[in-house]
Amino acid sequence: MKTISNRNLIKQVSGLVVLLFMGIGVLSAQSHSYSIDDSKIALEGYSPVSYIDMGKAELGNKKHKSTFDGVAYYFTNKKQKETFDANPAKYKPQYGGWCAFAVSLGAKFQPDPSRFRVVHGKLYMFTRNVEGDFVKVWEKDGRTKHISQADKNWKTMEKFKS
Repeated sequence: MKTISNRNLIKQVSGLVVLLFMGIGVLSAQSHSYSIDDSKIALEGYSPVSYIDMGKAELGNKKHKSTFDGVAYYFTNKKQKETFDANPAKYKPQYGGWCAFAVSLGAKFQPDPSRFRVVHGKLYMFTRNVEGDFVKVWEKDGRTKHISQADKNWKTMEKFKS
């Protein structure tokens, strides 16, 4: 009789441990789907509206701040904040803001806020690399090819901690 209840206890505890680790995995996936540090500020404080609507990297101001999907975004002025607030999904960087070229290769590299491209209204960030220019390689090899591969990779990568 003791053996049966010990087995049941072991099964219950094992089940709880599995659920605990699954829950931690989900929380990790959410917090690491974005290229952010503990501050949870997207794009290192650069304005996504400036990137997409103006084609330039501009540092935002914390007094013009919005939060979307648990991540803070900064803007250069009130009008940019209002533009973002009207359609935040439009301004969200692709692949959580990770380097688009690296994601196409199956990796997550921290981007440089000054290295970006806007393609069909979507923001793609890039790493500055002393070995070569990721943006140039991405474009030379064919950005459509890299975007397609990165889209496929991202479906599984976003679940894993970097």
